[in-house]
Amino acid sequence: MDLATRGQVLERPADAIKHPFVLDFLDLPESELLRESDLERAILGKLSHFLLELGRGFAFVARQKRLSFEDEHFYVDLVFYNVILKCYLLIDLKLGKLAHQDVGQMDSYVRLFDAQGRTEGDGPTIGLILCAQKNEAVARYSILHEHEQLFAAKYVTYLPSVEELERELARDKRLLEARAPGIRTPKGQHPRRPRKRAGGGRATR
Repeated sequence: MDLATRGQVLERPADAIKHPFVLDFLDLPESELLRESDLERAILGKLSHFLLELGRGFAFVARQKRLSFEDEHFYVDLVFYNVILKCYLLIDLKLGKLAHQDVGQMDSYVRLFDAQGRTEGDGPTIGLILCAQKNEAVARYSILHEHEQLFAAKYVTYLPSVEELERELARDKRLLEARAPGIRTPKGQHPRRPRKRAGGGRATR
C-alpha cells in the first residue's frame, strides 16, 4: 500500500533496479542466432518503452560509449542518467548466464566512467549487467555481494506468470538473507514487491 501511495521512490541505487526487467515489448524472436547487438538495437528501437521499464528519472545518454585507458578502448552498451539520483547508469547486455568475468568487466567500466565521465555534482556511477539468466553463486561470491553500485538483473522477454514471479521473489529473499544473516524478512512479507496483478492469471503491466 505504501508503494501504491507514494509510487516508485528512489533514495539509493538499489531502488532503481528491478527483478526481473520485463522486455516483452521488444517482440524478440526465440532464436539461438540472436546476438547482443540485436538486443541493443531492439531496445533503442523502442526506447520510450524501455525508459518506462527502467522507472522514474532516467534519460538516455549514449550507446556503445567508448572508454579509453592508455592504448585500450572499451565500449559500454547503453548509458543513461537518472535525474533523481543524479548519477549515470551503465548497462551491459548479456544473452547468456551471468559469469564472473562479466562482473569484473562492469567493475572496470564503472571505475573508468567515474574517472572520465562524471562531472561535479554527479553521484557514483551505477553498473547494471542485464542478463538472460542470473547466477546465484556469482551474485553471492563476487564483488556484487557487497558493492553498492554494481548490480546484475535478469530480463525476460515475456510477461511472467504469478508462479514465476513468486519464484523470483523467493530467490531474492534467499539472496537478501545471505547478504545479512542477522536480518530476516518478516513472515508474509517480501524484500521486493511484484507489480500489481489482475485476477489469478498472468501478471499485468
